[in-house]
Amino acid sequence: MVSSHSLLVWIRFLSSFCVWLLGDFLAADADADEDEDAKLRNTAITRANSACLPMEDCVGIKYSSVNEREEGKGGHGVPKVSIIPLIFLIFYEVSGGPFGIEDSVKAAGPLLAIAGFLLFALIWSVPEALITAEMGTMFPENGGYVVWVSSALGPFWGFQQGWAKWLSGVIDNALYPVLFLDYVKSSIPALGGGLPRTLAVLILTVALTYMNYRGLTIVGWVAVFLGVFSLLPFFVMGLIAIPRIEPSRWLEMDLGNVNWGLYLNTLFWNLNYWDSISTLAGEVENPKRTLPRALSYALVLVVGGYLYPLITCTAAVPVVREFWTDGYFSDVARILGGFWLHSWLQAAAALSNMGNFVTEMSSDSYQLLGMAERGMLPEFFAKRSRYGTPLIGIMFSAFGVVLLSWMSFQEIIAAENYLYCFGMILEFIAFIKLRVVHPNASRPYKIPLGTIGAVLMIIPPTILIVVVMMLASFKVMVVSIMAMLVGFVLQPALVYVEKRRWLKFSISAELPDLPYSNVEEDSTIPLVC
Repeated sequence: MVSSHSLLVWIRFLSSFCVWLLGDFLAADADADEDEDAKLRNTAITRANSACLPMEDCVGIKYSSVNEREEGKGGHGVPKVSIIPLIFLIFYEVSGGPFGIEDSVKAAGPLLAIAGFLLFALIWSVPEALITAEMGTMFPENGGYVVWVSSALGPFWGFQQGWAKWLSGVIDNALYPVLFLDYVKSSIPALGGGLPRTLAVLILTVALTYMNYRGLTIVGWVAVFLGVFSLLPFFVMGLIAIPRIEPSRWLEMDLGNVNWGLYLNTLFWNLNYWDSISTLAGEVENPKRTLPRALSYALVLVVGGYLYPLITCTAAVPVVREFWTDGYFSDVARILGGFWLHSWLQAAAALSNMGNFVTEMSSDSYQLLGMAERGMLPEFFAKRSRYGTPLIGIMFSAFGVVLLSWMSFQEIIAAENYLYCFGMILEFIAFIKLRVVHPNASRPYKIPLGTIGAVLMIIPPTILIVVVMMLASFKVMVVSIMAMLVGFVLQPALVYVEKRRWLKFSISAELPDLPYSNVEEDSTIPLVC
């Protein structure tokens, strides 16, 4: 239980931080309001005009106003993200390093662990990365997967996609400050609980939130540094392990003693979230070329980062499956290299959580900005700070992290996976529908498969999604469904708020229109131009 004193300290600290950030934001943007209004247009007018466009005009969405500015600069004068930081942003969205994959060995043994990461990469990661490359270059804006689903299924389901994905991301992000302290508490026991731990979680959350506030390019290069630092000890450990490798250990398997739930959840947890980078597409330099390349390089980095330590370490030390739990790689490092390698690996594990946090928060906050630029959220979500960052989105995401940091994560993680699976189902449907209904729409990168091939490609990951959702406990299902029902109520409520003019909703003039096939205003289904 959290003491009332600790809770009061937390609330005061967070309130002071938010007031300071908001004051800085208002001071920076007070003079820009007039210019910003010129870039926005009323959502109802835009939808009405779009509904009148003939289908013959829908030949290709033009994003030149967004993506063809002065090289390396965005519309707000902020440097855009280049390919190297983008690779590591994807790396941290998906992985962050092989920390936590030890449970796959505990659940199923070395052979199935190695084979599982290979197979899941093929049937899950590759299709998801390919779909992200095609759809992300088709819609290179910060709405990401929200815009994909809106264009195929309409604004209602687009909002549900955004709600489920944002909630899933915030739940995921709430883990990292706590996990960071779990690594550090072995060296600083006082951080194991009580007020010191409360303050440490709060200070860490605020510091990393401030890093997001200062700019995505900073986050990108921090991700590069943390990624290199986190992977290097595994590379060194693998080299040290080579002389001690006994290949027969790779073949150890006992199909009668496999924890399939732990095995599948471990693989799924470590190989998803490839689509998260789509909500940063509007901040990427030349996304139509950069995004597919970065995804392909990141795929190699992530899968190689998992397989290399699994292959070397499971064959270099005797495999006692009960020992292979979270953090066991640091014990293997001590066995193979001594205390120095053990300490390096622990430091890398702790810092890797920081990389996961800042990249996840960037994705979540820019998603809210992208939804506001499409008129799905109130206009104030689209306001940027002097550094070009979505301050309101950052504050909302940070507040969600703070709330969830007080909770137990055993079943919340499963709920996160459940929400994520719901979002992926919508993405798959949108991907296929756009292929069928608009086969000739402009796709700067297109998966080299026809419609039938595209359908066959998503069948295995769809089956995996169904299995993961079926493995969830009844309590997780209830909590997840209730969370989704909130989104079902929230979207019509926001539409009502807009109609009553209680809050202002606008679509950015810098984004191309997404025409609608049905001129009936409240039930329109958008077409892709």
